[in-house]
Amino acid sequence: MLPEICDALERAGITTPFAIQEMTLSVALMGTDLIGQARTGTGKTLAFGIPVLQRSVSPTDPAYADLPQGKPQALIVAPTRELALQVSSDMSVASKDTGLRVLTVYGGVGYDTQLEALESGVDIVVGTPGRLIDLANRRALDLSHVHALVLDEADEMLDLGFLPDVERLLRMTPETRQTMLFSATMPSAIVSLARMHMRHPMNIRAESSYENATVPATAQFIYQAHDLDKPEIIGRILQAEDVEKIIVFTRTKRQAQRVADDLTERGFKASPLHGDMAQVAREKALTKFREDKIQVLVATDVAARGIDVRGVSHVINYTCPEDDKTYVHRIGRTGRAGASGIAITFVDWADLHRWKMINKALDLPFDEPVETYSTSEHLFHDQGIAPGTKGRVVDPAPVERKPREDRDRRDGDRPARARSNRSRTRTRSGETVAEGSAPAAEGAPAEGGERPAGASRNRRRRRRGGSGGQGGSGEGQASAAPADA
Repeated sequence: MLPEICDALERAGITTPFAIQEMTLSVALMGTDLIGQARTGTGKTLAFGIPVLQRSVSPTDPAYADLPQGKPQALIVAPTRELALQVSSDMSVASKDTGLRVLTVYGGVGYDTQLEALESGVDIVVGTPGRLIDLANRRALDLSHVHALVLDEADEMLDLGFLPDVERLLRMTPETRQTMLFSATMPSAIVSLARMHMRHPMNIRAESSYENATVPATAQFIYQAHDLDKPEIIGRILQAEDVEKIIVFTRTKRQAQRVADDLTERGFKASPLHGDMAQVAREKALTKFREDKIQVLVATDVAARGIDVRGVSHVINYTCPEDDKTYVHRIGRTGRAGASGIAITFVDWADLHRWKMINKALDLPFDEPVETYSTSEHLFHDQGIAPGTKGRVVDPAPVERKPREDRDRRDGDRPARARSNRSRTRTRSGETVAEGSAPAAEGAPAEGGERPAGASRNRRRRRRGGSGGQGGSGEGQASAAPADA
């Protein structure tokens, strides 16, 4: 290995290779095509990253002048934006002393910055299939001089429907290139792709079986929990012993947003990560998570693919994963690079059958999840939660209520007059009433025997409204009614 790469890795604290790196480096450095099979979190980025860097010509090398200026020497294809950014970050760390220029391209952001970087010249391009195809169609990305091509997490690209784009990219590169394919599983479509586009590849498998490749250093807990009680359970887990960062996986984007908002309202530093967020917001959330500015990341599966963040002590499946592969992917976010971790899965009553299938496929001993509530003693014991801990660290925000006088007002800000105490100085017909005397009943004769104008009309109106009899009998009933009727 080049001393420049060794020194850069040593400064970053990377001194001991993992199994996939030990098995891959000697083969890849010779330029041989290879298929690497290893579970997530075992250091496969550097397994292909170091050979790509070492076999690329550095700008300080005199031979660099003989290359087509500014054209990429290597291409690394990743299924998601987050994984592309993670791979590019690792490559930048390892290449710091070599002078090689690494560019990351992906969708969801503008073209201008990426086009300017390509025009200035780059040596290694890391990107997602869709944006790579777009840039190639614009004639901004020239792949005709690529000597090495890497397909990272090829099975995920198959699941996301990117295989046709990957085949188009492969046809844009020289046939003499070195091709390295890394995948956790080997579906038939990936095998066919390898046979068609690779030359006598060497197969390297870091584990004997992916199906049972749950991370050994990760403690797994399966709880049958009620959906309304889950935020309270998570709030209590967040205050357990040895808790660092937590990733909560949800099934939908709306659920991720709701859970993140709920945890924030409870006083915890949480942020969502889902496909409805702008790319800038997603990158900002990941940066804050890496820098310990937020403790909880609530993410959907697609948004979280490729997240490699150190210090994730817990992974919580807010909902039961769809299948065993999703389960392995999710819990692989903790217990990475030799560290230990805790994986907690909430299973709803409706998902019991799905969980039993996952449990059987992975040969796990959790066929009957234990019914668990936020007050269950075994939850406190399992997770090291202090007795009496509640699921919030701040009091709920007070509900604002309008002052009573505001609710009693009418016609703007004029107070309503009490009906029982009102006094009138005039009758409705306009005649003056002496102070202290009650006004005449509406429709009754005034003093002197004269009836106010309109009285007969009022009497007729009352007769028509009477409920019993007709004509005079209706009027008699009205006059005989009790005063409080």
